This record gives sequence, structure tokens and C-alpha cells, in this order.
Amino acid sequence: MENKIFYVTTPIYYVNDAPHIGHAYTTILADVLARYHRLHGIPTFFLTGTDEHGQKVQRAAEKGGMSPQQQADQTVGRFQALWRKLDITNDDFIRTTESRHVRVVQQILQTLFDNGEIYRAESDGGYCVPCERFYAGRELDAGTCRECGRALEPIRESNYFFRMSVYQAWLIGYIHEHPRFIQPDFRRNETLGFLQQPLNDLCISRPKSRLSWGIELPFDHDFVTYVWFDALVNYISAIGYLADDRKFQRWWPASYHLIGKDILTTHTVYWPTMLHAMNLPMPETIFAHGWWLIGDSKMSKSSGNVVNPIDMAERYGVDAFRYFLMAEMTLGQDCNFSEEAFIRRYNADLANDLGNLLNRVMKLVTSHCGGKIPAPTAANEGADEQQLRQSVLNVATRMEECLDQMRLDLGLAAVTSAVRETNRYLEKRQPWTLAKQPDLEPLNTVLYNAAETLRIVSGLLYPVMPAKMRELRHALGLPGSAGALRPGEGAAEPFLDQLKIWGKTVPGTPVGAMSPLFPRIQAGGASQAVGTARETAAQPQAVKEPQAIPPAGVTVVEYADFAKISLRTATILEAAKVEGADKLLRLQVQCGAEMRQIVAGIALYYKPEELVGKTVVVVANLKPAKIRGVESQGMLLAASGDNQLRLITLDGSLPSGAIVK
Repeated sequence: MENKIFYVTTPIYYVNDAPHIGHAYTTILADVLARYHRLHGIPTFFLTGTDEHGQKVQRAAEKGGMSPQQQADQTVGRFQALWRKLDITNDDFIRTTESRHVRVVQQILQTLFDNGEIYRAESDGGYCVPCERFYAGRELDAGTCRECGRALEPIRESNYFFRMSVYQAWLIGYIHEHPRFIQPDFRRNETLGFLQQPLNDLCISRPKSRLSWGIELPFDHDFVTYVWFDALVNYISAIGYLADDRKFQRWWPASYHLIGKDILTTHTVYWPTMLHAMNLPMPETIFAHGWWLIGDSKMSKSSGNVVNPIDMAERYGVDAFRYFLMAEMTLGQDCNFSEEAFIRRYNADLANDLGNLLNRVMKLVTSHCGGKIPAPTAANEGADEQQLRQSVLNVATRMEECLDQMRLDLGLAAVTSAVRETNRYLEKRQPWTLAKQPDLEPLNTVLYNAAETLRIVSGLLYPVMPAKMRELRHALGLPGSAGALRPGEGAAEPFLDQLKIWGKTVPGTPVGAMSPLFPRIQAGGASQAVGTARETAAQPQAVKEPQAIPPAGVTVVEYADFAKISLRTATILEAAKVEGADKLLRLQVQCGAEMRQIVAGIALYYKPEELVGKTVVVVANLKPAKIRGVESQGMLLAASGDNQLRLITLDGSLPSGAIVK
């Protein structure tokens, strides 16, 4: 990596709804890239944030009975909570309602207006609210949105336009001259195909009579700024444009704008022409990744097939979830998501390969080497050791190449291959047999080589699975597992330049305690620690428990049926009586990053004010139903008897959204 600095951005996410797996994927990808560059010692800035203006937000707020700012504030909290949950290390979080952003947008607009880049004209066309896009002229032929296929709302009104069309020839030339500007290549060709037709000027305003939620135009107070012109500016407003020139000059241009393919045109046509009109350099690369699909369909709330990232992270662990997303998708291509695919990859790569390798090494070092990393001897180094060493060192180089090529999936596949090769090395050298020999030097050499592989692997996987790799490094007693910046300086993170050098593990280092790193997931979601086949065979067989007899009148269900029910903790934020219903209360609850409304028949037992602040247990995956005309999105658990009813609460404190097992 030859970067002097690394500045990576995600799109800023719309605050009209809760975050989903698509948001999680892009943000984890940016986090992994940022972590890799930091470990290379490259100054790094990682930006994410939220897009808080526009018609979708205004309509979501109206639907929820709140102001647009309240809608934004509530939803922003969900994104920020999810990023904390997913161990995201962003350096800044920009909100487009912040004064630092609003001021920059208005200064840009005023300058472009003064320079004749913006003019007023009548507009006649169609508008797609979900995509916040206006279509005019030739773009109206189909009458539907190019991005989502929905019908356009007809609009005729006076607006302000940015002279985007005058930059069409320049943009085509720039894309041809800078092949890395738009990636992957087929997305570059897609943009060039779009530019084969005459480019329209960009409508950059909305009259307040139709949309009041936006940044006011500095030169006409009857209009607000088009949300995309506002949103794209975040990439420069967050790093000091027109406010902190030293900071801006340090970080701009961006190394990568990471985006989903559905916002390709706005980022590869609107944004470059805006920057060119401002006389600013272009970002180095705009990289568009594909969609996560369920079957052949894109995930969407309207289809009811959205995967909640918090559910996956809590069920299987944050690091395992991060690993799956990075290893499964080829950047740029669509990828199918299924829980079955997740479990297959988890068990194969993490439980059977990496977890099993660590388990073998730790047990043998603890039982035969006094709990300390043994020293290798040159006399016991043969062709097998040389082959293993070269293969593992090659993987460190391969990972760096894959990062430069934005093929993280191939880099992770190479790391997994090295782990498998090390397991094969152990099978060939049979350290459990060597442990029975009087001369333990061959055993020590084998175990040292396996431990050294784990050191290098833990460093390569650290940006993807930071918490689990810290555990692994701690188990091996590695420098950097308990708080140093570099070996000998007390650092918590590995330095990648050390991963291309064999022999950095220090013999005699005491190993730490280790619980199973990746317990194997059994059918139905249960976990079981992985050991070797030999170790498993040696375990005594469990005595079969007598079958429990259910109480009379209770229907017996299979575990697989019960496992379909998702029980979660939820915090009650608001409670009020349902009008015209003596027994019903309408509750607003926080369940993880999600706000829900639940109607519960508990008004005879609880006053509304008694419930606010309680943490309760809810059925989180119950199909929504209307009760007395009010939608209920879940069910509370309660116990009743002797004319009493008590809600199921917790013995102690847990965050909302925790899984109840």
C-alpha cells in the first residue's frame, strides 16, 4: 500500500426508517478498509452519517405524528447504536441538519449562483419520492423511476437548476482518462452509457409550498435545496471545506466513496459535475457494490424480506457476522443472503478450521510445553515446515494485493486456505504422537510453526474480526493482546508490517486461558465447542435424559417450532390508553435499534405512567395485527392467576433488544 493518507466514506443513510443489512454491509466494509490502513500506519479518516432532509423524511414524520427533526433524531439514534454494536470505528458522524453542514451547502449554492452556474426556470416532469429524483424531458418516456420502477408523481413548477449539462463532455473525458475513478469497470461502462444521451441540467430546489423540510436557498427564501445536492456535500463539509482549510487539504480528495449500485448516477454524474463547478479535485475512486438478495429479490421493507443486522449479530456474534458479510460478497456483484449460508460458512471457516486449529495448539502447548510457546529447532525443520512458512507468508502479501484490488473476499479465502493448510500440516506431523516421544524437540517445532501461523492469521483477520482476534492473540500471549501500540510498547493491535516476517512469536511466552473461539452451530442454532475427531471420540457419551412429561392439557411442540419465536427485551418509552377500549394500552417500545408500537390488554392492571421505563419481554417476530383499529407490532409476555397479571421483566439490567433464551 503506497497511500499517503486514506479517506473513506459511506453514503449518508436516510433517516426515514431503521437500518438494515445493506447499511450494515457498506459501513462494515468501510470499517474493515479503515482498520487495515491504520494497521499499515497510514493516516486514516473514516466518515459516515445520516441524510436528514427531503420528502421521504417529511412524509415519514407526518405518518409518525412528529416533526421532521424529531423523526431524524429518533432514527439517527438507531444508526449510531448499530454502529456501536457492530464495532464501527468511524472518525466522524455527519448529520445534514448540523449547522456545520448547512452553512457549507448555502455558501456553495450562493457562490454557484453568483457565478451563473444556477438559474431559475419552469420545470415540467415527474418525481419519485422514494428515490428523491426528478425526471424531465427524455427521462419521462417510461413514466416510471429508473432506479426503483415506481410510478412518477407529475409536477409542474418553477425551480432553480444547476447547469450540469455543460460539463457532459468534460465528464466523459475524465472517466476515460481515469479508469479507477468509477469501479468496478462495468459500473464505469454503465455511467458512460448513461452519458451517451444528452445530459439535462439538474433541478436543485424544491418550493416550500410543496416541501418545507430542507436547507433554505440563500438567494431565495421560498425554496429549499434538493436533497441530493445537499447530501453529496457531506463528503467535504465534514472535513472542513470552507471552515478548516488545513484539515480539508489534508484529507481531500477522498480515497474511496463506497456506495450501493442504486445511487451510481448521483455519485458519478451529479457529484463530479458539482465538484468541477466548484474547482475541486475529484475523489480517487467511487466504488459501487451490489445488493444483498433474498432469492432473486432485493431486500426491501415493502417486500417483508429485510434482514435485521442486530438480530444476526446477537444470535451468532458481531465478529462472525462481520466475517460472513466480507467473505461472502464479491465486491460489485449481488449476493444472496440466507441464514443457512451463514451457518455453513461459519462452521466451515471459523469453527472447523480456525477454531479447531487454535484449540489443538492451545491444548498441546498447555499439556506438553508447560503452558509456554515452545522454541523450534533448526534440526527439526524440514520440507513440510518450509512449505508451510512460505504459504503463510505469501498469504500476507496476497491479502494486501486483494485490498488494493477491492477483492476482500479473495483475501479472506486465502487466509482461510492458510489455516486449512496448517491443519493439514498438523495431521501430517501428528503432534499428539510426537508428544509421546522422549525427545520433545520435534513436537516443539511443530507447535511453534502452528502458533506462528496463528499470529499471522490473527493480524490479517483483525480488521474483520477485531474482538475475536484480540481473544486469539491473548490466548497465544502475543504482544499487542493487552494494550501496546507495537510489540514492546504495549499495543492492542497488530502491525501489518510484522505479518510478512516469520518468527516474531517469542518462545517461552506464557499462553493465556482460552474458551472456544467459535463454537460450532448445530441445526436449530445451538452452539457446540469444536474439538478434533480424536478428542471428541475420547469424550464419555452423555447419559440420555428421561423424556419430560408435559402438564395435562399442554400441547407438545418440537424445538424447531419453538425456535421460530424471537423473544427480545424491550424498553417501554411511552404508554397511553387506546381510545374507546377499557382494557387496552398503546405502548411505544425500544427493541434494540428499532421503535415499535404494541397494543396490550393490561390497562386493568397497570396505569400508563407505571410502565414507562420498564424493560419487558416481547415476541418480536409476531405478524403485525390491528386491534381496535390500532396496529400492534408484537406481544408482551405476562403471567396471570388469582385475578392478577404481572408483566415478565428481568432479574437485573440488560439493554433493549437482547435475546431471551
